[in-house]
Amino acid sequence: MQNKPKVFIIAGEVSGDVLGSRIMAQMPDVEFAGIGGENMTAAGLRSLFPMADLSVMGVIEVLAHARTLTRRIKETVDQIIRIRPDIVLTIDSPGFARSVIARLRKIPAGRELIGNGLKFHHVVAPQVWAWRAGRAKKYARTFDKLYAFFDFEVPYFTKYGLDTVAVGHPIADAIIGQYGNPKKNSSDEKLITFIPGSRMSEVRRLMPLMRDVAEIIGRSGYRGYKFAIPTVETTADYVAAQTAKWDVPVELVPSSERYQLYSRTYVAVAASGTVSAELAMMHVPAIIVYKMNPVTTWLVRQVIKIRWVSLVNILLNKGVYPEFLGPSARSECVMDAFGQLIIPSVRDKMTAALRSADKLWRRDGNGAAALIAAGVRAAIKNS
Repeated sequence: MQNKPKVFIIAGEVSGDVLGSRIMAQMPDVEFAGIGGENMTAAGLRSLFPMADLSVMGVIEVLAHARTLTRRIKETVDQIIRIRPDIVLTIDSPGFARSVIARLRKIPAGRELIGNGLKFHHVVAPQVWAWRAGRAKKYARTFDKLYAFFDFEVPYFTKYGLDTVAVGHPIADAIIGQYGNPKKNSSDEKLITFIPGSRMSEVRRLMPLMRDVAEIIGRSGYRGYKFAIPTVETTADYVAAQTAKWDVPVELVPSSERYQLYSRTYVAVAASGTVSAELAMMHVPAIIVYKMNPVTTWLVRQVIKIRWVSLVNILLNKGVYPEFLGPSARSECVMDAFGQLIIPSVRDKMTAALRSADKLWRRDGNGAAALIAAGVRAAIKNS
């Protein structure tokens, strides 16, 4: 009997774990090994080590975890050599992915695998149109195929010879699959949803701000507001311990139920990142906040080439979601924006803008996971 094809799959954060599980579901005849979280585990993966070890962002934060990351890179390389997969499929976490591939290319056993046809596929194009355009050339030297989300990203990489295909945003697949076409949020419940992120470093920085906002609303003249937070496995215990100290009650909801939560949400206060795209696709009025280590903040400001960080703002080239980043991520700024978002005309204007972006999120035909799985299958067949 012919052996199953083997794919070594790596996801380093929650959004990649969700997409990884959907890709795995598209390939039931493939043997998977690698690194993932609760979603990929539910799909049958035995993670080499906890995905949380890769959920590190920011210059200072990465340096602080350098020893752990170095050990995990070596363990991953050793496992790839032992398993001898046909494809290494990495989802986001580009620093870790490139480090693993670079180490494989340096050692004899790794070079042997590559010489025998091992291919490297990567999901999520870096935002070279925003900063560090030179990364496109580095990706072309590192990976054999890149799955980008948007058509406008493709030429940045194909000009360097990297096989690149746009597959649409995978979050849109999940939302459309669960809710049909995105609809205007019509909840009459005055639910404020705080979304502090999935990495412990960002959660620690944003929880005090979100507590301040909740308690200001709770003791002000605003009436009838409730509060909720979706939690992920990597930070759930910390979030529960912190919210137990808040002066207002908070509903904690598992990440797997976050779309139901967003459909009830009146206003979201969310960390910059993937969640802002989820909220935009569901037409949820939101305020985007983010805090980083001051050194990381300064470095980012030196190289960033775009005005906004929220993807919907970038795609539409206008400030649909208000953003408060770094020093401006203060409760008074968030409360000013909140005061605007409870005005019906302001809410209507925002949701109309969010609806106008619907056509940009998803490609016609198959969803992102199916298109990625097809690309992996084709590479295995042709190897």
